Amino acid sequence: MWLILPLALACAAVLLVALPGRDREGDDTRAAACRPRTVASWSADDRSTGEFARYGDDPARADDWTGGDGTHSVRLPDGRVLWLFSDTFLGQVHAPPNPAGQPHPWRDANAPMVRNSALVMSRSGTLQRTLPAPLFADPGPQQWRWPVAARVEPRSPASRERVVRVLLWSRMTGQGPWIYGVPMATEVATLSLPDLRVEGIVKVSDQQRVADPEKRVLYGTTTVEDERWTYVFGGTDAQAASRPTSHAHVARVPHGRLAEAGAWEYWDGEGWGRESASRAVLGNGGHKGVGSAFTVVRDKGTYVLFTMAAGAEGLTDVTSYWACSPTGPWHGPAKAFEAPLPKDGAARQDTAAYNPQAHPALGGDGRVVLSYDVNWLDPVPASAQANVNRNVSLYRPRFVSLRLAEPR
Repeated sequence: MWLILPLALACAAVLLVALPGRDREGDDTRAAACRPRTVASWSADDRSTGEFARYGDDPARADDWTGGDGTHSVRLPDGRVLWLFSDTFLGQVHAPPNPAGQPHPWRDANAPMVRNSALVMSRSGTLQRTLPAPLFADPGPQQWRWPVAARVEPRSPASRERVVRVLLWSRMTGQGPWIYGVPMATEVATLSLPDLRVEGIVKVSDQQRVADPEKRVLYGTTTVEDERWTYVFGGTDAQAASRPTSHAHVARVPHGRLAEAGAWEYWDGEGWGRESASRAVLGNGGHKGVGSAFTVVRDKGTYVLFTMAAGAEGLTDVTSYWACSPTGPWHGPAKAFEAPLPKDGAARQDTAAYNPQAHPALGGDGRVVLSYDVNWLDPVPASAQANVNRNVSLYRPRFVSLRLAEPR
């Protein structure tokens, strides 16, 4: 089931539509700096993609990260980068050819898999080590945690000490149509610096109080900041087979208070208030909507959202939208580009790209660096797992570098 879940999220990541509403604070300031933005050019970032291949394929590593999805990152104060993953393969990768005769690095069929992991990258961009995995323990029987967005912030608003806050999605095993897990809660973990030790985990949004799982919102697929606030995006989970699209929501938290549930405010369609009054900023519940896996960046006064395009052949096209406020209205979609997939020597090329995520730690000089995850499309979990073990490049992040500009 774990291999199919991200593909379900990708299928749900479709075209967006804005609902009425405005962020009434700072509208004039944002409007003055806001301009339409679209992808002007892009290219494969082979260096970043290759670094994860180098680390994962290293035969000297016997029980470290060899592949994963749900890719997120955060730059630490000392210049290192912390990389966070959801479902992760550990173990060891073997040199080609693999037992099926394919010319790909491969892993054993019984390679261990954990629900989350974290890697540390040096200031120079070299992956160095895997933290003890799983980094975030299961909250209970048949439950697990997936890390999503992370930020460095003061331990408290007035503190000079800094910590890492990691947003977590808590899920539990479910039956059809919730075969990929039922959304339970959004949590925030605090990691100490510089040793990256998990100090504690607090629940900021308990969705078990929402009776209908289709209406539960998990926050943290992406975050953006302005001068005062951290905006945290999330969405209804759309795991039910009968519902192909989701609604996107947004909350905001004062800087330094991500781990305080009482500090969170939720967009209610007209302003910011209680979670129970939260209203969607994107999606209509029909053929237009947003999946759980999307990302937002801020380019001066403009917010740009990246998601997989709807109706793309093979689930490979990434498109973008822009807005002058986190609450919208969102404009688009812009012309999509096709995310390159790894080459595979199998009889079928049933691979998909999903979960585009921005990585400011890798950007600069006006560039935006996006990662996207890659998986094997197969309705049978055992078959999908066999294929990503046969060719380990099928379950690792890949990267593109792009530049934004006003549409012509």
